[in-house]
Amino acid sequence: MYKEIKFLPAGDTALVMEFGDTIEKEINASIANVVENLKKENVDGIVDILPTYRSILINYDPIKLTFDELVDILNNLKTGDAGNVSEYVRLVEIPTVYGGEYGPDIDFVAKHAGMSKEEVIKIHSGTDYLVYMMGFIPGFTYLGGLDERIATPRLKTPRLKIEPGSVGIASNQTGMYPLESPGGWQLIGRTPLKLYDETVNPPVFIQAGDYIRYVPIDESEYKKIKEEVDNKKYKVNIKKVKRSELNE
Repeated sequence: MYKEIKFLPAGDTALVMEFGDTIEKEINASIANVVENLKKENVDGIVDILPTYRSILINYDPIKLTFDELVDILNNLKTGDAGNVSEYVRLVEIPTVYGGEYGPDIDFVAKHAGMSKEEVIKIHSGTDYLVYMMGFIPGFTYLGGLDERIATPRLKTPRLKIEPGSVGIASNQTGMYPLESPGGWQLIGRTPLKLYDETVNPPVFIQAGDYIRYVPIDESEYKKIKEEVDNKKYKVNIKKVKRSELNE
């Protein structure tokens, strides 16, 4: 984490607030607090706020705000309580069926790790993952905290089509595909939850700063939950927990 946060212009209508050049929980916590405080301020002229691994991209209206005025606002937030970390976090439970047609690469992940498929599932579902950022498509989650024992390289040749809800591993990251798309992550499972739904507001129920807990289910449970999701009868289990209760 930098000793001094950097403020960088990104064209004529955006600013990058850069906290460091590494991926760290401390940086993520500071980013989350600044974003939360900035939203509370409801600054006239700020158009959009996009947190990333180590920075925040802020789009603004240059007619209402100058670059220097925005830097002053952000500096005041930064020197306030931006460094404090909340005792409580949101924990989102993601029911997931592992292996088979839902996770066609789990055998490769197990072989690469030198362990059984069951061990991979136990390790993957035994960690609560911090959502560092969202992208590259709406609702895609970049999660930190993957156990190094099951870290696996990306596919040499990306797939042209990945089913929505697919859970994958790429190097030391894990994450989920919210929409049908191409991709090169090793697929180990799939959730029946709709990670992106344009018919509801907000269309994405996961936020940067949340924690994800994967809950193993079997194929029959997957089909039952998917039917409830399709009929808009399923309620995602999201709860506030103390950081000390997380499995990190």
